[in-house]
Amino acid sequence: MKNNQFAIRPTSFNDQIKELKEIGFLDKDNESESNPIRLWKSFLSKSFLEAKTSSIFEEKLKTYMATEDQNLNEYLDYATSLSVMAFYNVSLQLLKFNPDVDFNLSDPLSAMKKIQLMIADHNGDNFTIDELKSAWYWLLATHNKNGETFIDSLAAKGFFTSFYGKITQPLLFNGKTLPVFDPHKLIREVVYVESPQDSDHDGKRDLLKAEILRPQETEQGLKVPILYTASPYNQGTNDETGEKLTHNVNIPLKHKEPNNLQYKDIEYNETKMVPEPREINGQTKRAEEDFARESSYTLNNYFLARGFAVVYMAGIGTKDSDGLRTTGDPDETISTVSVIKWLTGQLPAFTNRTDNIEIKAWWSNKKVAMTGRSYLGTLATAAATTGVPGLKTVISEAAISSWYDYYRDGGLVIAPDGFPGEDADVLAEETFSRRLQPGDFHNVKQLWNQQIKDIETGEDRNTGNYNRFWDARNYHKNFKNIKADVFMIHGLNDWNVKPRNVERLWNGIKNNGVTEKIILHQGQHIYINAFRSIDYNDIINLWLTHELLGVDNQAKEIIPNVIIQDNTKVETWNSYKDWSDNNNDQIKYNLSSDKLSAENSVNQSLSFNDKLAQKDFDFYIKHNDAWEKDLLSNDPKITNNQLIFKTAELKKDLIIDGKAEVNLKVSSNQNLGLLSFQLIDYGSQKRLTVSPILLAKNALAATYDWREDDLREFTYDKETPFKMITKGHLNLQNRTAPYKNDELDPNVFYDINVELQPTFYKILQGHQLGLIIYATDFGMTVRGNQDIDYTIKTADSSLIVPIHTK
Repeated sequence: MKNNQFAIRPTSFNDQIKELKEIGFLDKDNESESNPIRLWKSFLSKSFLEAKTSSIFEEKLKTYMATEDQNLNEYLDYATSLSVMAFYNVSLQLLKFNPDVDFNLSDPLSAMKKIQLMIADHNGDNFTIDELKSAWYWLLATHNKNGETFIDSLAAKGFFTSFYGKITQPLLFNGKTLPVFDPHKLIREVVYVESPQDSDHDGKRDLLKAEILRPQETEQGLKVPILYTASPYNQGTNDETGEKLTHNVNIPLKHKEPNNLQYKDIEYNETKMVPEPREINGQTKRAEEDFARESSYTLNNYFLARGFAVVYMAGIGTKDSDGLRTTGDPDETISTVSVIKWLTGQLPAFTNRTDNIEIKAWWSNKKVAMTGRSYLGTLATAAATTGVPGLKTVISEAAISSWYDYYRDGGLVIAPDGFPGEDADVLAEETFSRRLQPGDFHNVKQLWNQQIKDIETGEDRNTGNYNRFWDARNYHKNFKNIKADVFMIHGLNDWNVKPRNVERLWNGIKNNGVTEKIILHQGQHIYINAFRSIDYNDIINLWLTHELLGVDNQAKEIIPNVIIQDNTKVETWNSYKDWSDNNNDQIKYNLSSDKLSAENSVNQSLSFNDKLAQKDFDFYIKHNDAWEKDLLSNDPKITNNQLIFKTAELKKDLIIDGKAEVNLKVSSNQNLGLLSFQLIDYGSQKRLTVSPILLAKNALAATYDWREDDLREFTYDKETPFKMITKGHLNLQNRTAPYKNDELDPNVFYDINVELQPTFYKILQGHQLGLIIYATDFGMTVRGNQDIDYTIKTADSSLIVPIHTK
């Protein structure tokens, strides 16, 4: 394996000594020790927490090898000096590496370098007493084979339980918080935040249920920062009724009547009346309701023992809250922000839904971070665009930045990967958990039925156009308001929330004066906080310790601006200054016959048809994966339904960095048409698995007797001859703008420009870059099996690829 640690904080020797004392490795019994062997034995005795007697300790020592010939117990008994080699032989074993598998006892330093583990400074073959102290400090900060630091593995064994109940503020090590707060004594309480909106039109402000977990020490006056996750799924979902609303995608593409719309004609600009606040009938510091177990996020669980509170809120239209679901519009943003405003003292909350007894977040330090993936990260992004005070940072994972870019593309209805027929109305129904309480649902049933109809009308599946409905759900318009620092995480193979969403946020806030960081992984729509090869939890710990506790730990300088997982090597992550820079160098490929070339193309007319044999069409409807494979391999069943262009074999590696563009002069033989595009890496190679592999169940704890997480990692899959890099789509009637319908006269050639989804992808020497042009995308577009001929003129067509050269 390879260890990629981006969150190790450079620390002076004096600070190392101070921190070792604070956590108890140096104490009155050993801090004056001048013999490295005796001090090392003291460190080891504090690490073998399960050994309660000297006999057990010695037995444990015998299970480690210090040299090729001596176990650790023998070495400690007979050695007169501590060799660097013996220290790192034992250190590798403490980090769960096996000398029979991962390293050689005769040369541990080579393994340290290969695995990318930190080697402490030393001047000779043996450690001095100060060199040992520093080496032990760095060992504690180093990741083990299971993807957690040595100090976190000690925490999972109970190293910090002696601090429980005795600590009055977070304890830090290497710039990051430690688990010194007892998670078994967390205070759990429910409050109802009054949001300045009336989304169910009952003449009263909506009350929103919020579930809170906070350290018991807050009862003694500790003020804590908050990790806040807005999750519409938190209170349950309606999968059955949502499934019933799923739309049929096996329908033909329709001609759209031309229009001359401009953006101002469809711009959303609505102001709603807000009822007066409730009268407050009293105040209290004690909640009236608690809960047994929340629908949690494991990253939040990690921080609960580290001095952070966690708040979950499902939002309007969910169980125990007022309002109606709206799928991403300003009402959902208002409800999301309302909890932040309560946490920072700007809005009231009540102990129940009827008595109007106010309860304040008196335990809050008024600094909030938002966390979560997908819809959760989307609401974090939405909240950031309001500039709400108190929101210091958002950690937006796989987040939508425009709902049009989620459900539509270039005037086409486009499905999120794996969910054909889903749309805004379906998602609203699935998350409307008020339905789960029949007594409550009875009161709003008619209102909800009308709401679903209104969403279905607004989303307009008939045209796929950008309209006022989608403009209300476009957060790009308010990027300028973002004042919080933003940490983005996204999968370069995420075809659910497609990469365009994060790229537009990344480039959209560069002039805001905020700090932005991004991690791009090779996964799909996943969390990455339990990966072995990257210190994600440590990165976020360093980040939040700075953002929410105000600690000057150099987080903004230490964490690279851009971290990207390599698509050609396992467990390899690289840092960069930027991603998808509009000033990147470009390569222009011209199209001719079946080739992509920098040479001028011959003027040719190349055609394909979109109609399949009915039996093949029926098969592909049910087997999208088979269609994708056949498309890339130019299977005879669909040879006439696509055009494939390839470069010659590359003479050196090529890194695509950003948004590739396809320029075509194209015609349709009907007054309608759609085009789809894929960039392909052609070349036999073992590629990474499409999803992370489970390495060990419940292997990650990081806190004593607390919630575990599964250890996962991408590994090599079997060798394949090709891989899709990125894709894009366009309705030929929306070649000017997604809200403007242009006429499409049959057999007339038009110039189009299509921006493919942004990426960062390395194509290896000897491989070929390919472009596939086709129409129906069985995984994403409507599927009408229409008899449409498309023709392109190669002399006026090209592919422009942005490349990474720095």
